Amino acid sequence: MLEIVTIPADVLYQKAQPIREVNASIVELADNMIDAMHAAQGIGLAAPQVDVPLRLFVIRVVDDEPRLFINPEIIGTSVETVRMEEGCLSIPGLYADVVRPRAVEVQAYNRRGRPFTLQAEGLLARVIQHELDHLNGVLFLDHLAERKRERMLRNYDAAQYAQS
Repeated sequence: MLEIVTIPADVLYQKAQPIREVNASIVELADNMIDAMHAAQGIGLAAPQVDVPLRLFVIRVVDDEPRLFINPEIIGTSVETVRMEEGCLSIPGLYADVVRPRAVEVQAYNRRGRPFTLQAEGLLARVIQHELDHLNGVLFLDHLAERKRERMLRNYDAAQYAQS
């Protein structure tokens, strides 16, 4: 089972590299990431979260099949935004409200290396944006006001230190 890395792992703050070829090892990585995501009871997992600095993520929202996005790009967003609580498997136990576009249009490649475009809204759009942020070295906390982010991280660090 793949291990999910947590902050302050360097890979979480770096821009992931494009995948040059969709091959059996990429598909195997994606399948292992889906297993790790399910085991952690998550709804999204990006390759950097398993210490692999490549541009791919997997998601599975309620009542949907697992989805794989290789070299994804958001090519459009709605003007309307929505505030919703987010968490992250790489920052366990920390949650905050984040404002994001309500809908997105994303282009990516599937497990066969074929391009696809998807229009998503609601929770699916949110998870796509959250996971794509991971591929750019951005955490959901980076969307918060600086003082709030620093306060949350201070409290998080204190709680993590107390557990060790």
